[in-house]
Amino acid sequence: MCGSEGPRWGWGHHAPGPTLLLSVLVSAAPLGLLGEETRQVSLEVIPNRLGPPQNLLHIRAVGTSSTLHYVWGTTGPPAALLVATSTPHSTLAVNWSLLLSPEPDGGLTVLPTDSIRFSSALVFTRLFEFDSTNTSEVSAKPPGKPYAPYSLAEFSWNNISDFLDPATLSATFRGHPIHDPTGAFANGSLAFRVQAFPSSGRPAQAPRLLHSADTCQLEVALLGARPRGNRSVFGLEVVTLGQGPDCPSMQEQRSIDDEYAPAVFQLNQLLWGSLPSGFVQWRPVAFSQRQRGRDSALPCRTSTLHPTLEYPLPQSAIVRAFFGSQANFCALNLTFGASTGPGYWDENYLSWSMLLGVGTPPVDSLSPLILGIMAVALGAPGLMLLAGGVFLLLGQKQCSEYQPIN
Repeated sequence: MCGSEGPRWGWGHHAPGPTLLLSVLVSAAPLGLLGEETRQVSLEVIPNRLGPPQNLLHIRAVGTSSTLHYVWGTTGPPAALLVATSTPHSTLAVNWSLLLSPEPDGGLTVLPTDSIRFSSALVFTRLFEFDSTNTSEVSAKPPGKPYAPYSLAEFSWNNISDFLDPATLSATFRGHPIHDPTGAFANGSLAFRVQAFPSSGRPAQAPRLLHSADTCQLEVALLGARPRGNRSVFGLEVVTLGQGPDCPSMQEQRSIDDEYAPAVFQLNQLLWGSLPSGFVQWRPVAFSQRQRGRDSALPCRTSTLHPTLEYPLPQSAIVRAFFGSQANFCALNLTFGASTGPGYWDENYLSWSMLLGVGTPPVDSLSPLILGIMAVALGAPGLMLLAGGVFLLLGQKQCSEYQPIN
């Protein structure tokens, strides 16, 4: 999800050309004409009345004529459902007996079913770790000697009710392996922080992805876990639904503006079907420090998106409950960092962010800083030309007033 050729960083590269500048201006122009759409957003932890609490978070975002349902759960590996309906009155129904059974098909539905216009899912299945100590190639695949991956289906997760923040419309799933013989996670955890938005804007921290009311942000953070190598590079396996026999499409967009993510001129997105449908959007950058900045930015790379028929996947109960057992899946592997530069070893910290939403993905307009620079860069030569023209006109006028002596 970060571009199969690796991210295009700004350090040491030539500036984008005039054609790119024109295309950015054209693509950014309609943004100011669209206005600001808002939604009424609510967060609810759905209780299991038949037994112990289960982590099932429902985010409902209601507009004037539609509703978005985001359902996040950790029954099995962490997973998210995204369902968009054409009515502001659609609801989520959960049958806990079915959902927690070996055959959960039909345990989770959105009603009325004929109002559903789009639905898909993401599942986070494995955490990878590679020892990049003896790897000199920055673009090496894999980025070092692989250790045994951590299966996220075998993690124990916190009670999400204790980490729910209605004020910021956010919730955090925090987990660690159930079986941890090496004690790597004795003082560490893997966290999934989910946040919804009632309107458009940007978060305060990098990479400051532009969000809208039709999106939900996920921040994945690995913190405090003891690496198994001196220079460990971590990765994440992400699984999504295929479109029939095919996998969703991947796109890369370039920009001349890096104010919100310094030295990163690229925006990547995964699209389910043709627009407008659903999308995942991210910048190909992660961070190795809590104070995210250019000095802690890590390259984010990916494998190609490929079908998963050749190997079994851990089952997500909520995905199976909604889509049944006949769904086709595609997977990709994200890796964060390289053998050189900053890395997880800086502070035993790693974070990466993405947006999940429906409709047309948010488009970055040029920031005020870039617009100011362009105004100065383009305005100064214009003023010089104008001053030169005035000077020449005045000079010609003075010459015309000279009367020769006969």
